[in-house]
Amino acid sequence: MRVLVTGGAGFIGSNFVHYLLETTDHHVVTLDSLTYAGTTENLSEVLDNERHRFVEGDIRDEELVGDLVKDCNVIVNFAAESHVDRSIQDAEPFVSTNVDGTRTLLDAALEHDLDSFVQISTDEVYGTIESGSVTEEAPLDPRNPYSATKASADLLALSYHTTHDLPVMVTRSSNNYGPYQHREKLIPKFITRAAAGETLPVYGDGSNVREWLYVEDNCRAIMTVLEKGAPGEVYNIGSGTELTNIDVTERIIEMAGGSDDQIEFVEDRPGHDQRYSLDATKLRSLGWEPERSFENGLAETVEHYL
Repeated sequence: MRVLVTGGAGFIGSNFVHYLLETTDHHVVTLDSLTYAGTTENLSEVLDNERHRFVEGDIRDEELVGDLVKDCNVIVNFAAESHVDRSIQDAEPFVSTNVDGTRTLLDAALEHDLDSFVQISTDEVYGTIESGSVTEEAPLDPRNPYSATKASADLLALSYHTTHDLPVMVTRSSNNYGPYQHREKLIPKFITRAAAGETLPVYGDGSNVREWLYVEDNCRAIMTVLEKGAPGEVYNIGSGTELTNIDVTERIIEMAGGSDDQIEFVEDRPGHDQRYSLDATKLRSLGWEPERSFENGLAETVEHYL
């Protein structure tokens, strides 16, 4: 099998490329435009792998995408502008990359009759969850430009299954953490700042709740969907580990050697969702379970960044 991994030099994408090359005999083509969140450093260990080819390019480049897709069986689309704060400041690149870029990939997959198209999405498309956990049938309620463009891409991808019978599947995961994540994200940012004795800016009162998933567990989940999932279906990927932002901050301080005096509560983000929580029963029925506890995963992540 030849797998095109778009956005494969970013955080989750690069981890998935490593996972594919380490656990399967598939050939992998990585496409990434190497913007602020993607770097070949994330792929340094596999750039010379005989089963791996790296291509620098944009998913909106129809000619390039067509040339790559015609030699592949599967697309796994991680490519996206993904930072919420950046989307609030300027939504245009999020709409262009996350929506129209996905459309470019879908058209190429349709033209070349691919076996599978996996659209990588996020729990943020459901919006804030006051109680319980959401299933895949829950209505979408994105509350910032980033999550709105991801929800749009999900619907567009699923429409290609309904309209053209393209074998599309969508995964929506909770917050990932682990190696190769951009240092503007909460966990790597706070690890490096805590160790350096710098302030740790926590939005609002720190009570916002996120469900944390170690990135390798997410990679295994995506592979499970690729191998066992049904076309036209959505699969939630959640760990069940829910923590407030202040709790995560305090655990990082403990592991990275900082102090509570570094915590600085700052003005809350506009439209900041209070809580996310996914029901992953559907995926678990395919045989997947998260393997890494938050404590063990965070310890490995701290070691990686320090």
